[in-house]
Amino acid sequence: MTSTEAELRVLIVEDDPMTAEAHGDYVRKVPGFTVAAICLSGHEALARYDSLAAAGTPVDIVLLDMNLTDSHGLEVATRMNSRGHGADIIAITAVRHLQVIKSAISTGVTQYLIKPFTFAAFREKLENQKAFRLNLGGGGALATQASVDDALSALRSVSTERLPKGLIEETLAAISIEVRDASSPVSATEVAQALELSRVTVRRYLEHLVTTKQAVKQPRHGTPGRPEYEYRWV
Repeated sequence: MTSTEAELRVLIVEDDPMTAEAHGDYVRKVPGFTVAAICLSGHEALARYDSLAAAGTPVDIVLLDMNLTDSHGLEVATRMNSRGHGADIIAITAVRHLQVIKSAISTGVTQYLIKPFTFAAFREKLENQKAFRLNLGGGGALATQASVDDALSALRSVSTERLPKGLIEETLAAISIEVRDASSPVSATEVAQALELSRVTVRRYLEHLVTTKQAVKQPRHGTPGRPEYEYRWV
């Protein structure tokens, strides 16, 4: 049903409104993907999933949190798969329990992204899923060994984008959230105080965000002493 030209439609299921919108912003930043809907509960997600399919605009990918206010993500995934609409499900959750991960895989979840994460990791999951779908689509009812191998390989691919030496994914994610959710530009000192980290450490991560064009840096005017810079999420 998908093609190299059509955008893949993504349904976001996340019970925290700010996190859900952040995921939506991430999806919109990745070429070839569009947000079909954002749902804040499992019940709403199932209803929207069905209504979109009935309207002839079915979902291609579901980004599914495991901890929802009204149900567990595993239950939602099972019900979605039973509908037969053909969407792929990517779990996006802070749940790290191996049993949940194993159950998610057996339920049909194709990828599992643990919070917190970077935009690069998020983008990789989406692009891997697109490659997976393309490798298994458009070849008739029967797959070849090569198409199966290529599809599974796409899901296992490792991003070529690596963090600079000394930077940690979890710390970068925490600092990214702090900058993104701030109501106004923040300095390295302010982020360091909020996260109880050293200013020098935070500044390295902030500069990385600037280098990767996820944040912009500008002088903060009106501060006494040495010039101070502030950072704003793009």
